[in-house]
Amino acid sequence: MNILAHLHLATIANSSLIGNTVADFVKGDPYQQFPTEIADGIMLHRKIDSFTDSFPTVKQAKLLFRNSHQRVAPITLDIVWDHFLSKYWHDFGSSQTLSSFNIMTKRYIQPYITNYPTDYQHFMNAMWQESWLENYASIDFIAKVLKGMAQRRPKLYLLQETIIDIKQNYSALESHFFDLYPKICSGIKSV
Repeated sequence: MNILAHLHLATIANSSLIGNTVADFVKGDPYQQFPTEIADGIMLHRKIDSFTDSFPTVKQAKLLFRNSHQRVAPITLDIVWDHFLSKYWHDFGSSQTLSSFNIMTKRYIQPYITNYPTDYQHFMNAMWQESWLENYASIDFIAKVLKGMAQRRPKLYLLQETIIDIKQNYSALESHFFDLYPKICSGIKSV
């Protein structure tokens, strides 16, 4: 799961939006570094990632990628799941539009953002400024995201090419998403 899914799942679980989004920028035991509410959110994020990766559907989805691109398939899938969540936002019980949800997350997180790592601050500010959550619904935007990630991390240069795998297997990936995400939403309390 990527940023949109983690924000959405945090709201379902009544968990900290900050904790659930700062998790990828935090190493080690969060309880030694942050207040309990934030640390609980970080731990929920980590549990969701582990829970998601254990699903047979995710393992099947990884096989849709060319053998040469399997190493980066898990990263691409996180972005793909956000694509489908953005595209089908209205199907997942939110009474807010995605634009309103984006504004709400900014209002909640922005006043406290300077208390967290600089990389996290840049990431979240770029997300809000460029309306990533809404733009994830566009496959062209997904291609741009993957290219940007590949350029920032040269070891992951294959990411930009996985857009080919996404386009070639779009219907199958969409089916996997609709198998996976409702289960994660229902199981969020037990993660």
